[in-house]
Amino acid sequence: MRIFPFARRSSGPRSSYLSLLGEALASVLGRPARASLTVLGTVVGVGALVATLGLSATAGNQIVGRFDALAATDVFIEPRLGGSGRASAVLPWDSEARLLRLNGVVAAGTLSEVDTRGQLVRGAAVHDPLSQTVFQFPIRAASSGLPAAVRATFGSGAAFDGGHSGRNDRVVVLGRNVADALHISNVDTQPAIFIGERAYVVLGILDAVDRQPTLLGAILIPEGTARSEFGLLAPGGAQVETRLGAAYAVAAEAPLALSPNDPALVKVTAPPEPRRVRAGVQNDLNSLFLLLGLVSLAVGAIGIANLTLVSVMERVGEIGLRRALGATRSHIATQFLLESTLLGAIGGVVGASAGTLAVVGVAAFRTWTPVLELWVPLAAPIAGSLVGLLAGLYPAIRAARLEPVEALRASL
Repeated sequence: MRIFPFARRSSGPRSSYLSLLGEALASVLGRPARASLTVLGTVVGVGALVATLGLSATAGNQIVGRFDALAATDVFIEPRLGGSGRASAVLPWDSEARLLRLNGVVAAGTLSEVDTRGQLVRGAAVHDPLSQTVFQFPIRAASSGLPAAVRATFGSGAAFDGGHSGRNDRVVVLGRNVADALHISNVDTQPAIFIGERAYVVLGILDAVDRQPTLLGAILIPEGTARSEFGLLAPGGAQVETRLGAAYAVAAEAPLALSPNDPALVKVTAPPEPRRVRAGVQNDLNSLFLLLGLVSLAVGAIGIANLTLVSVMERVGEIGLRRALGATRSHIATQFLLESTLLGAIGGVVGASAGTLAVVGVAAFRTWTPVLELWVPLAAPIAGSLVGLLAGLYPAIRAARLEPVEALRASL
């Protein structure tokens, strides 16, 4: 144990403090087991902080990527409400064809609510008033392009086409919830349902839709059938899927294509700016994970403070001898602050490495693209050093306040 630098005061304060750094490093390396256990708390704290920030950035990027793939290509068009609160019949019957002519449109279809005037739906030809087979499901009129526009998946059968609409055929497509309620599992036997007293052949059953999820609880009929059977005046809205990045151009052109005489009568709902979504998701995830990381870092600071304080109590004799040989209070305080700061720095370096590996490992397991700001692993050792410095303040002050005579007497 080197204690002589304090007796050679002529070497200057700079030499003394350099010697203190060497003493602190020797003290830390001289107790590897204890130092490792103490550093473990900081490693966990810094590693958790780096990992949570990296995982939040990676998850945010993944969420926004999924948003880009679905929501950023979603455009919905409907008539604007008039002064009476009712939508005007401004969308033409050939809305689907007009929208498909726009550059950037992948799929388009119209969708309308149908007023059935209270007609009930049942799955049996004979209506038994005592049974629970009569329902009132929402009826929707759709063009042939709607299933593609809403990304529909059929569990059985298929959708109706333009020919069914042109002939006013009485055919339907059932949402999965409607099919389950009517006990229709497939269309191989050409099942039929009754809307009021009219029979409609079931062509398909929707299992899932990425857009307009309410269709799973509705019955779809062709637009031509809705016009002839229920007096539908005009399409109620249009669902459009665009290419990625074309949504805003399509949203600007659609009113002119559907209502060239008065585009203001058409309301277009376009997706929000992806950058804003990315920033919002990132901020929310960062706030949550940063709090968790700071809690872990605080646990590591408590561990360093405890070990440094125990070290002060165990080295009372050494402190007294150093003071007797000329070490000042600032020397003693600096000695213990350097030790705690070194422990924090080591924990920061190891924790930053572990956190970075955790981000890469999770991203590889989930087949994501790892995202980690460069400053996070670089700032982690600095954060660990600050934690160690703050954790060692009280033990260093307590060590500096020990009087040489009392310290030597206590060590006997």
